[in-house]
Amino acid sequence: MNIVSTPVASSPSAHSPAADDAEAAPFVHAPFDGSRKPFAIGLAPLDLAEWIEPDPGLARHLAEREALIRDKRDVVFREEPSSRAAQREALDLVVDHVTTRYPDLYKLDGRTLTVVPTGRRFDLDDEGEAPLAVAGHIIADDLLILAPGEAGYRLVAAVLCFPSAWSLAEKFGQSLDGLHQAVPGYQSKLSRVMNRIFENLKVDQPVWRLNWSIYPDDALHHPESKERPREWFSDPANPSPQAFVRVERQTLRRMPESGSMLFTVRIHVDPFSAFRRYPEGQALAAALREQILALDPEQLDYKALTGQRDAVAAVLERIAQGE
Repeated sequence: MNIVSTPVASSPSAHSPAADDAEAAPFVHAPFDGSRKPFAIGLAPLDLAEWIEPDPGLARHLAEREALIRDKRDVVFREEPSSRAAQREALDLVVDHVTTRYPDLYKLDGRTLTVVPTGRRFDLDDEGEAPLAVAGHIIADDLLILAPGEAGYRLVAAVLCFPSAWSLAEKFGQSLDGLHQAVPGYQSKLSRVMNRIFENLKVDQPVWRLNWSIYPDDALHHPESKERPREWFSDPANPSPQAFVRVERQTLRRMPESGSMLFTVRIHVDPFSAFRRYPEGQALAAALREQILALDPEQLDYKALTGQRDAVAAVLERIAQGE
Protein backbone atom coordinates (compact mmCIF):
# COMPACT_ATOMS: atom_id res chain seq x y z
CA MET A 1 0.00 0.00 0.00
CA ASN A 2 1.32 3.39 -0.94
CA ILE A 3 1.17 5.64 2.14
CA VAL A 4 3.05 8.93 2.04
CA SER A 5 3.56 10.33 5.55
CA THR A 6 3.48 14.00 4.65
CA PRO A 7 2.24 16.52 7.25
CA VAL A 8 -0.82 18.35 6.04
CA ALA A 9 -2.29 21.37 7.82
CA SER A 10 -5.83 20.72 9.06
CA SER A 11 -8.68 23.17 9.11
CA PRO A 12 -10.93 23.67 12.16
CA SER A 13 -14.29 21.98 11.87
CA ALA A 14 -17.41 21.88 14.00
CA HIS A 15 -17.15 18.10 13.81
CA SER A 16 -13.36 17.90 13.78
CA PRO A 17 -12.14 14.44 14.79
CA ALA A 18 -8.71 16.02 15.17
CA ALA A 19 -9.77 17.72 18.38
CA ASP A 20 -8.37 16.59 21.73
CA ASP A 21 -10.20 13.64 23.31
CA ALA A 22 -10.71 15.76 26.40
CA GLU A 23 -13.15 17.93 24.45
CA ALA A 24 -15.39 14.99 23.65
CA ALA A 25 -18.57 14.79 25.70
CA PRO A 26 -18.97 11.57 27.69
CA PHE A 27 -21.69 9.04 26.92
CA VAL A 28 -22.25 9.85 23.26
CA HIS A 29 -24.48 6.78 23.40
CA ALA A 30 -26.06 5.29 26.53
CA PRO A 31 -27.88 2.06 25.61
CA PHE A 32 -28.11 1.27 29.33
CA ASP A 33 -30.44 4.22 30.04
CA GLY A 34 -33.52 1.98 30.20
CA SER A 35 -34.67 2.56 26.63
CA ARG A 36 -33.20 -0.77 25.45
CA LYS A 37 -32.94 -4.23 26.95
CA PRO A 38 -29.62 -6.10 26.98
CA PHE A 39 -29.35 -9.01 24.55
CA ALA A 40 -32.12 -7.71 22.31
CA ILE A 41 -31.44 -7.15 18.61
CA GLY A 42 -32.82 -3.61 18.88
CA LEU A 43 -32.22 -2.47 15.30
CA ALA A 44 -33.27 1.04 14.28
CA PRO A 45 -33.31 2.76 10.87
CA LEU A 46 -30.02 4.48 10.02
CA ASP A 47 -29.72 7.81 8.23
CA LEU A 48 -26.79 7.18 5.88
CA ALA A 49 -25.74 10.81 6.27
CA GLU A 50 -24.76 9.78 9.82
CA TRP A 51 -23.24 6.43 8.85
CA ILE A 52 -19.71 7.18 10.15
CA GLU A 53 -19.77 9.30 13.28
CA PRO A 54 -17.46 12.24 14.05
CA ASP A 55 -14.41 11.14 16.01
CA PRO A 56 -12.70 13.66 18.33
CA GLY A 57 -9.76 11.25 18.70
CA LEU A 58 -9.37 10.33 15.03
CA ALA A 59 -5.62 10.97 14.67
CA ARG A 60 -4.80 8.92 17.78
CA HIS A 61 -7.17 6.12 16.85
CA LEU A 62 -5.81 5.90 13.30
CA ALA A 63 -2.24 5.77 14.62
CA GLU A 64 -3.17 2.81 16.82
CA ARG A 65 -4.95 1.11 13.93
CA GLU A 66 -1.95 1.60 11.65
CA ALA A 67 0.34 -0.03 14.20
CA LEU A 68 -2.03 -2.96 14.69
CA ILE A 69 -2.47 -3.58 10.96
CA ARG A 70 1.29 -3.44 10.53
CA ASP A 71 2.40 -5.41 13.61
CA LYS A 72 -0.54 -7.74 14.33
CA ARG A 73 -1.98 -8.22 10.87
CA ASP A 74 -3.06 -11.83 11.42
CA VAL A 75 -4.93 -10.75 14.54
CA VAL A 76 -6.80 -7.77 13.07
CA PHE A 77 -7.20 -8.54 9.36
CA ARG A 78 -8.50 -11.54 7.43
CA GLU A 79 -9.84 -12.01 3.90
CA GLU A 80 -10.96 -14.65 1.46
CA PRO A 81 -9.52 -13.96 -2.03
CA SER A 82 -13.01 -14.04 -3.54
CA SER A 83 -14.04 -11.09 -1.36
CA ARG A 84 -11.85 -8.50 -3.10
CA ALA A 85 -14.68 -7.06 -5.24
CA ALA A 86 -16.88 -6.59 -2.17
CA GLN A 87 -13.93 -5.06 -0.31
CA ARG A 88 -13.43 -2.59 -3.13
CA GLU A 89 -17.10 -1.67 -2.95
CA ALA A 90 -16.86 -1.15 0.81
CA LEU A 91 -13.79 1.08 0.45
CA ASP A 92 -15.52 3.20 -2.19
CA LEU A 93 -18.55 3.60 0.07
CA VAL A 94 -16.36 4.72 2.95
CA VAL A 95 -14.39 7.19 0.82
CA ASP A 96 -17.53 8.64 -0.73
CA HIS A 97 -19.07 9.11 2.71
CA VAL A 98 -16.15 10.69 4.53
CA THR A 99 -15.22 13.06 1.72
CA THR A 100 -18.81 14.26 1.59
CA ARG A 101 -19.53 14.32 5.32
CA TYR A 102 -16.13 15.60 6.52
CA PRO A 103 -14.62 17.61 3.64
CA ASP A 104 -12.18 19.42 5.96
CA LEU A 105 -10.73 16.12 7.10
CA TYR A 106 -10.59 14.04 3.93
CA LYS A 107 -9.34 15.32 0.56
CA LEU A 108 -9.72 13.32 -2.65
CA ASP A 109 -7.48 14.11 -5.60
CA GLY A 110 -8.30 11.69 -8.39
CA ARG A 111 -7.84 8.32 -6.72
CA THR A 112 -5.54 9.58 -3.95
CA LEU A 113 -7.12 10.20 -0.57
CA THR A 114 -5.49 12.41 2.06
CA VAL A 115 -6.51 12.01 5.70
CA VAL A 116 -5.82 15.55 6.89
CA PRO A 117 -5.41 14.97 10.67
CA THR A 118 -2.70 12.36 10.09
CA GLY A 119 -1.20 13.60 6.83
CA ARG A 120 -1.44 10.10 5.36
CA ARG A 121 -2.13 9.70 1.64
CA PHE A 122 -3.61 6.53 0.18
CA ASP A 123 -3.57 5.33 -3.41
CA LEU A 124 -7.07 3.86 -3.65
CA ASP A 125 -6.15 1.81 -6.70
CA ASP A 126 -3.04 0.23 -5.19
CA GLU A 127 -3.41 -3.50 -5.84
CA GLY A 128 -0.69 -4.31 -3.34
CA GLU A 129 -3.05 -3.93 -0.37
CA ALA A 130 -6.48 -5.34 0.39
CA PRO A 131 -9.13 -2.60 -0.02
CA LEU A 132 -10.68 -3.31 3.37
CA ALA A 133 -7.30 -2.88 5.06
CA VAL A 134 -7.02 0.52 3.37
CA ALA A 135 -10.47 1.41 4.74
CA GLY A 136 -9.18 0.39 8.17
CA HIS A 137 -6.57 3.15 7.92
CA ILE A 138 -9.16 5.81 7.06
CA ILE A 139 -11.80 5.58 9.80
CA ALA A 140 -11.85 4.46 13.43
CA ASP A 141 -14.72 2.05 12.78
CA ASP A 142 -13.99 -1.62 12.21
CA LEU A 143 -15.49 -3.15 9.07
CA LEU A 144 -16.69 -6.70 8.43
CA ILE A 145 -18.14 -8.16 5.23
CA LEU A 146 -20.59 -11.06 5.30
CA ALA A 147 -21.35 -12.65 1.95
CA PRO A 148 -24.35 -14.84 1.11
CA GLY A 149 -23.78 -18.50 0.31
CA GLU A 150 -25.25 -21.97 0.60
CA ALA A 151 -24.84 -21.97 4.38
CA GLY A 152 -26.26 -18.46 4.74
CA TYR A 153 -24.14 -15.39 5.35
CA ARG A 154 -20.47 -15.95 6.20
CA LEU A 155 -17.71 -13.64 7.41
CA VAL A 156 -15.41 -13.38 4.37
CA ALA A 157 -13.36 -10.24 5.10
CA ALA A 158 -12.71 -8.09 8.15
CA VAL A 159 -10.50 -5.39 9.57
CA LEU A 160 -11.13 -5.64 13.31
CA CYS A 161 -8.63 -3.56 15.28
CA PHE A 162 -10.84 -2.80 18.27
CA PRO A 163 -12.76 -6.02 19.07
CA SER A 164 -14.59 -6.51 22.34
CA ALA A 165 -13.23 -9.83 23.62
CA TRP A 166 -13.70 -11.35 20.18
CA SER A 167 -11.10 -13.36 18.27
CA LEU A 168 -11.13 -12.75 14.52
CA ALA A 169 -8.85 -15.74 14.01
CA GLU A 170 -11.44 -18.01 15.63
CA LYS A 171 -14.53 -16.42 14.08
CA PHE A 172 -13.36 -15.85 10.51
CA GLY A 173 -15.25 -17.82 7.88
CA GLN A 174 -18.09 -18.73 10.22
CA SER A 175 -21.77 -18.36 9.44
CA LEU A 176 -24.04 -15.83 11.08
CA ASP A 177 -25.15 -18.47 13.58
CA GLY A 178 -21.58 -19.50 14.29
CA LEU A 179 -20.54 -15.93 14.97
CA HIS A 180 -23.29 -15.58 17.60
CA GLN A 181 -23.16 -19.08 19.06
CA ALA A 182 -22.02 -17.90 22.50
CA VAL A 183 -24.56 -15.08 22.82
CA PRO A 184 -27.14 -16.00 25.48
CA GLY A 185 -30.54 -16.70 23.94
CA TYR A 186 -29.33 -16.49 20.35
CA GLN A 187 -29.80 -20.10 19.32
CA SER A 188 -33.19 -20.46 21.01
CA LYS A 189 -34.71 -17.05 20.31
CA LEU A 190 -32.75 -14.85 17.93
CA SER A 191 -31.24 -17.05 15.21
CA ARG A 192 -34.30 -17.18 12.97
CA VAL A 193 -34.94 -13.44 13.34
CA MET A 194 -31.32 -12.51 12.63
CA ASN A 195 -31.09 -14.68 9.53
CA ARG A 196 -34.36 -13.25 8.25
CA ILE A 197 -33.04 -9.73 8.72
CA PHE A 198 -29.95 -10.54 6.67
CA GLU A 199 -32.00 -12.17 3.93
CA ASN A 200 -34.51 -9.33 3.63
CA LEU A 201 -32.59 -6.13 4.36
CA LYS A 202 -32.79 -3.78 1.38
CA VAL A 203 -30.02 -1.54 0.08
CA ASP A 204 -32.02 1.53 1.06
CA GLN A 205 -32.82 0.24 4.55
CA PRO A 206 -29.58 0.45 6.59
CA VAL A 207 -29.92 -0.11 10.33
CA TRP A 208 -27.94 0.41 13.51
CA ARG A 209 -27.85 -0.75 17.12
CA LEU A 210 -25.92 -0.34 20.37
CA ASN A 211 -24.70 -2.57 23.15
CA TRP A 212 -22.67 -2.08 26.33
CA SER A 213 -20.17 -3.88 28.51
CA ILE A 214 -18.00 -3.10 31.55
CA TYR A 215 -14.21 -3.32 31.28
CA PRO A 216 -11.35 -2.93 33.75
CA ASP A 217 -9.44 -0.62 31.39
CA ASP A 218 -9.94 1.81 28.52
CA ALA A 219 -7.92 -0.16 25.94
CA LEU A 220 -9.62 -0.36 22.56
CA HIS A 221 -7.84 -3.53 21.37
CA HIS A 222 -9.34 -6.53 23.18
CA PRO A 223 -8.91 -9.53 20.85
CA GLU A 224 -9.05 -12.19 23.55
CA SER A 225 -11.79 -14.76 23.20
CA LYS A 226 -11.41 -16.23 26.67
CA GLU A 227 -13.13 -14.77 29.70
CA ARG A 228 -11.40 -11.71 31.11
CA PRO A 229 -9.78 -11.99 34.55
CA ARG A 230 -12.30 -11.86 37.38
CA GLU A 231 -10.02 -9.96 39.76
CA TRP A 232 -10.25 -6.62 38.05
CA PHE A 233 -9.89 -4.23 40.94
CA SER A 234 -7.11 -3.72 43.46
CA ASP A 235 -9.79 -2.45 45.84
CA PRO A 236 -12.97 -4.50 45.21
CA ALA A 237 -14.98 -2.15 47.41
CA ASN A 238 -14.12 0.81 45.19
CA PRO A 239 -13.85 -0.19 41.51
CA SER A 240 -14.83 3.26 40.27
CA PRO A 241 -11.34 4.52 39.35
CA GLN A 242 -10.65 1.39 37.30
CA ALA A 243 -14.01 0.60 35.69
CA PHE A 244 -15.06 1.71 32.21
CA VAL A 245 -18.27 1.57 30.22
CA ARG A 246 -17.62 0.32 26.68
CA VAL A 247 -20.33 0.96 24.09
CA GLU A 248 -20.40 -0.50 20.59
CA ARG A 249 -22.23 1.44 17.89
CA GLN A 250 -22.92 -1.07 15.13
CA THR A 251 -24.30 -0.40 11.65
CA LEU A 252 -25.48 -2.84 9.00
CA ARG A 253 -26.11 -2.11 5.33
CA ARG A 254 -26.42 -4.13 2.15
CA MET A 255 -23.94 -3.08 -0.52
CA PRO A 256 -25.72 -2.45 -3.84
CA GLU A 257 -23.27 -4.10 -6.26
CA SER A 258 -22.11 -7.25 -4.48
CA GLY A 259 -25.21 -7.78 -2.34
CA SER A 260 -22.91 -8.54 0.61
CA MET A 261 -23.58 -7.08 4.05
CA LEU A 262 -21.22 -4.45 5.42
CA PHE A 263 -21.10 -4.35 9.21
CA THR A 264 -19.30 -1.53 11.03
CA VAL A 265 -18.40 -1.18 14.71
CA ARG A 266 -17.33 2.00 16.47
CA ILE A 267 -16.15 1.85 20.11
CA HIS A 268 -16.86 4.49 22.75
CA VAL A 269 -15.20 4.15 26.17
CA ASP A 270 -16.01 6.25 29.25
CA PRO A 271 -14.68 5.87 32.82
CA PHE A 272 -17.12 5.53 35.70
CA SER A 273 -15.85 8.94 36.84
CA ALA A 274 -17.65 10.45 33.82
CA PHE A 275 -20.98 9.75 35.50
CA ARG A 276 -20.10 12.45 38.03
CA ARG A 277 -19.55 15.19 35.44
CA TYR A 278 -22.37 14.26 33.07
CA PRO A 279 -25.62 16.26 33.59
CA GLU A 280 -27.74 13.12 33.77
CA GLY A 281 -24.97 11.01 35.23
CA GLN A 282 -26.73 9.99 38.44
CA ALA A 283 -29.79 8.76 36.52
CA LEU A 284 -27.58 6.92 34.01
CA ALA A 285 -25.60 5.25 36.80
CA ALA A 286 -28.85 4.10 38.42
CA ALA A 287 -30.14 2.74 35.09
CA LEU A 288 -26.90 0.83 34.41
CA ARG A 289 -27.02 -0.65 37.90
CA GLU A 290 -30.59 -1.85 37.31
CA GLN A 291 -29.61 -3.50 34.04
CA ILE A 292 -26.63 -5.25 35.62
CA LEU A 293 -28.71 -6.59 38.51
CA ALA A 294 -31.36 -7.83 36.06
CA LEU A 295 -28.92 -10.01 34.11
CA ASP A 296 -29.33 -13.75 34.55
CA PRO A 297 -26.29 -15.97 35.34
CA GLU A 298 -25.64 -16.81 31.68
CA GLN A 299 -25.79 -13.15 30.67
CA LEU A 300 -23.53 -12.11 33.56
CA ASP A 301 -21.01 -14.72 32.51
CA TYR A 302 -21.08 -13.55 28.88
CA LYS A 303 -20.38 -9.98 30.01
CA ALA A 304 -17.63 -11.25 32.37
CA LEU A 305 -19.41 -9.72 35.36
CA THR A 306 -20.16 -12.82 37.41
CA GLY A 307 -17.47 -12.13 39.99
CA GLN A 308 -17.75 -8.35 39.82
CA ARG A 309 -21.50 -7.72 39.76
CA ASP A 310 -21.92 -6.71 43.39
CA ALA A 311 -18.87 -4.42 43.51
CA VAL A 312 -19.84 -2.68 40.28
CA ALA A 313 -23.48 -2.34 41.37
CA ALA A 314 -22.38 -0.88 44.71
CA VAL A 315 -20.26 1.87 43.23
CA LEU A 316 -22.98 2.71 40.70
CA GLU A 317 -25.42 3.02 43.59
CA ARG A 318 -23.11 5.45 45.35
CA ILE A 319 -22.78 7.54 42.20
CA ALA A 320 -26.54 7.49 41.66
CA GLN A 321 -27.02 8.80 45.19
CA GLY A 322 -24.58 11.64 44.59
CA GLU A 323 -21.89 10.41 46.98
